[in-house]
Amino acid sequence: MSLEKLEALLSPCRLCPRNCGSKRKNGETGFCKVLDRPMVSSFGPHFGEEPVLVGFGGSGTIFFTGCNLGCVFCQNYQISHLMEGEYISVSELADIMLHLQERGCHNINLVTPTHQTPQIFAAVEEAKTKGLRVPIVYNCGGYESVEVLKELKGLVDIYMPDFKTLSREFASKYLKAPNYPEVVKEALLEMHSQVGDLQVNDYGLAEKGLMVRHLVMPGWTHDSMAVLDWITENLGRNTYVNVMDQYYPFYRACDYPEICRRVTEEEFERVYAYAKRLELRLAV
Repeated sequence: MSLEKLEALLSPCRLCPRNCGSKRKNGETGFCKVLDRPMVSSFGPHFGEEPVLVGFGGSGTIFFTGCNLGCVFCQNYQISHLMEGEYISVSELADIMLHLQERGCHNINLVTPTHQTPQIFAAVEEAKTKGLRVPIVYNCGGYESVEVLKELKGLVDIYMPDFKTLSREFASKYLKAPNYPEVVKEALLEMHSQVGDLQVNDYGLAEKGLMVRHLVMPGWTHDSMAVLDWITENLGRNTYVNVMDQYYPFYRACDYPEICRRVTEEEFERVYAYAKRLELRLAV
């Protein structure tokens, strides 16, 4: 891991696959709308994550403002698109991590960290010198630069990417990232090569490894099955996968009538049953 390398990628910015080149240290912002300091919306123990992260003390989530994806259905759109949050210092971010550990959280769950990786991991390094010892969870949208991921080796304990789609049509229309399918495949392969399959301790808590989330979308069950096939064939059946049914047409989703509804029970069950037939290691 090299913080120097990450900081060199920050301005002009090449931290994510958009390679927008914004000079963030000079006051320019790119797609993510964030400058060169940590920008945080909220933090605290979270009990709505996967049981292997939550345990009895909660997952220590930190929600970072901005995003490198443009998902029209984002449930956190106030944070990712409307930019609710405030700039803080690296030391303040390190103190937040230590505070969450002191509260009894089992991990530090970095939500949407991609565009702020240099700031975040400077804070992780500082927090570790002050006693941070719980696992670091990299909770991202899957639109990651392999070059950046390689610099995170040894700092991230648990990668938890979304695997949203394998359809360029879907990615272009709803994520504003036409190359998402190619990018996410390379990113997941790199993540898996670093941390392997998910390891859980005697208390049922995740300690290291890859966790993949997939949100079933209305009218796109064929795409979900393709995603599950790819995981099985390229990462293996022991990959921890959370097939999720909580889609709701938030934000601008109803600008697109075909996704302006909830997923039906039949749609979700079709995908979940398919995942079970593939014998994937499913979240419970």
